[in-house]
Amino acid sequence: MNLKRFNWEPYLLLLPSILYLALFFAWPMVQSFGLAFRTDDGQLTLAHMQRMFNDVGFTKALRNTVMLIIAIVPLQFILALIMALLMMERLRGSNMLVYIYSIPLAISDLAAGIIWFSIFTERGYLNSFLYSLGVIDKPFLFLNYQTKWPLVAIVLAEVWRATSIVFVVLVAGLQSIPRDYVEAAEVFGAGWFARVWRVILPLLRPSIQTALILRTILAVQVFAVVSAIAGRGMTVLANEAYLWYREYRNPHLAATYAMFILTISLITAFIYLRALRTKEEMIL
Repeated sequence: MNLKRFNWEPYLLLLPSILYLALFFAWPMVQSFGLAFRTDDGQLTLAHMQRMFNDVGFTKALRNTVMLIIAIVPLQFILALIMALLMMERLRGSNMLVYIYSIPLAISDLAAGIIWFSIFTERGYLNSFLYSLGVIDKPFLFLNYQTKWPLVAIVLAEVWRATSIVFVVLVAGLQSIPRDYVEAAEVFGAGWFARVWRVILPLLRPSIQTALILRTILAVQVFAVVSAIAGRGMTVLANEAYLWYREYRNPHLAATYAMFILTISLITAFIYLRALRTKEEMIL
């Protein structure tokens, strides 16, 4: 009996991706674990973890990060879902909306933060507009760190910048749903809301999984927008990792913060994967 020739083509096609992940993700992650859980002389330790938890900025950074996740992710998902459903209705000019919605994808985090800082700053566009309308007679301090306005500005900036990421994922998922299912539901008398709730959303579950995992992980890692808008007035976990590495010259604490961010990302991904499982995944 002739043995079938082993097919190397799939593995050769995957090789560049594997090398990229190993070089730029796996190896730095191993190095970070070493910095987080080892002393300078190579001994295992939890001292860096204990110091992080006792750090004066940790509680504030964790609270701000969680607040941003709670404010940003649901709002972005709802907006992206509405935009994707509008695309599915194939309204006139809907194809142009894809390009309009996707414009923020071409803008970096830092650039988006600077744009929204120029809107909310004391002499920014919003104060100038309100002054021209006679609503205010002197600039309003939107970015006063004693108020919640910096948080609002950051949420608006992130929603404007990254909703398109969720939108693209959901549109791709909607395009994979057979049109016959929706039309059959319509024939049997299901209204628009019933079609969305009973037909579209269950079939869209894998795409919702991907979109929520991706967006939550990016929200946990938010840094540039916060730094551009709030500066030192507001801190998040990624900002604390940067400060410990760049300014305090302590790579051990920086790596510990990075591992904590990674842990939160893995936990949220696991929760989404369990909560949004399809019937096939539940059987397995």
